[in-house]
Amino acid sequence: MKIVIIGTAYPLRGGIAHYNALLANQLSKHHTVETITFKRQYPRLLFPGKTQQESGEPDHTTPAPQLLDSINPFNWILVANDIRKRKPDLLIFKYWLPFFGLCFGTIAKMAKRKTKTRVLLICDNVIPHERRPGDVTFTKYLFRHADYFIVQSDTVEKDLKAIRPKARYKKVPHPVYNMFGRAIDKQEARSILGLRAAGVVLFFGYIRAYKGLHVLLDAASKFIRTLDIHTLVVGEFYDHEEKYRKQIRGLGLDRHVTINADYVPNEKVGIYFSAADVVVLPYISATQSGIAQIAYNFDKPVIATDVGGLGEVVRDNITGFLVPPNDPDALADGILRFFAEKKEAAFIANVQKEKQKYTWEAMEAAIEQLVAYK
Repeated sequence: MKIVIIGTAYPLRGGIAHYNALLANQLSKHHTVETITFKRQYPRLLFPGKTQQESGEPDHTTPAPQLLDSINPFNWILVANDIRKRKPDLLIFKYWLPFFGLCFGTIAKMAKRKTKTRVLLICDNVIPHERRPGDVTFTKYLFRHADYFIVQSDTVEKDLKAIRPKARYKKVPHPVYNMFGRAIDKQEARSILGLRAAGVVLFFGYIRAYKGLHVLLDAASKFIRTLDIHTLVVGEFYDHEEKYRKQIRGLGLDRHVTINADYVPNEKVGIYFSAADVVVLPYISATQSGIAQIAYNFDKPVIATDVGGLGEVVRDNITGFLVPPNDPDALADGILRFFAEKKEAAFIANVQKEKQKYTWEAMEAAIEQLVAYK
């Protein structure tokens, strides 16, 4: 097949860009693949981060042409016409936010007109965690022009069926992010980061209210009374940073919490995961999380809240622990149990087995099977 992927891609940064790069790499083994990315992904007013550009090494990823402007309808027409000239068999969009519904939907509609091109959506979300007016309308508009769907959790599958009851889709687990290099020795990583505690838990990724960092901080105030555990928080704040800093001071956690509020380039991600004993996902709500797939890449157990699709990835008492959401006591108990019962070695062995099912080959096979339907 001739395939065009539209979405975030290098030189833009973030988990979606990483996903699209790995997807393109897998599909290109058996198909002709091109990627088109944004010249403007978000208006500056709507982007809470520091920059939308990747600051690290590209990991041998070829920069995608930056053609698409997410807020300019005239540009959407130009991009759609460009795609029509390329004559792809399949147009793939990675969909995670209704903000892009009008843009992606218009391009899909026009690219399909009087062509054999079909459209596939890989859905991280159908309706996002932080809802806004127009979310359902924009999502329905895009979904009307899609032929196939990939969902990656039961939660997203349910949401898809609510909007497109007769959707042609497959459910495929989110593959492991395997683009961040190898793990290094734990003590070496801790030395680099200046960590001296007996245990280290890692919170990684963009910090938004629904990801529950405030719950982890409340839990930290409890588990440090029993064990010497350091909480390592790594990620840009897409929420009000000062409220978390104030919480840390108020709980007396200044010596027990380290925050790196910068975006971490690809080549340095492994240092933080290598330093940790366990990765913690204290989400209030979720569909799935790419952070769990990064953790598995580095053979790290995960303690997560049992929300959305997290319980499908984190197998309770096998690859980590599941705890109720928004419950600092339960989260603290789970973290203390992990260390007290010395679960790390057994969980690591189970993670190494479990992650074998989260492959890009499975994603490619699902896409091929969908498109084979007539």
